[in-house]
Amino acid sequence: MRSGIDFKKINFINIIGTSGSGKTTFGRELSEILKIPLLEMDKIFWKPDWTIPDELEFFSKLKDELNSDRWILDGNYKRTTFIKWQKTEVVIWLDYSFHRTFYRSLSRSLSRAISQKELWENTGNRNLFPELF
Repeated sequence: MRSGIDFKKINFINIIGTSGSGKTTFGRELSEILKIPLLEMDKIFWKPDWTIPDELEFFSKLKDELNSDRWILDGNYKRTTFIKWQKTEVVIWLDYSFHRTFYRSLSRSLSRAISQKELWENTGNRNLFPELF
């Protein structure tokens, strides 16, 4: 990375971008390189059976997750900026073309719908074909 930032001294990173921009993929690689745990906003947000938490529950869970010495957080959830950016030292914005992110989102969704792999442990949340349309 040639950003002029010494990432060895950075403890809190937020990766943002549209759906399909590669936030989680990039976050996993960066997490491995820097030896900093990766937190996925979608995993923090979604409850079992695609249940949406109320704001207070979500904010409380996010605060608990961010209460650690170091983290890389992937995800936008603009309404959480006031929470996550209290500690964030670096924001990495993945900004790709519509065509690229659309292709990635569609490919990912089809792959998940075929595999029926649970997206986040103990949630039962899976992509289903009807949800794609």
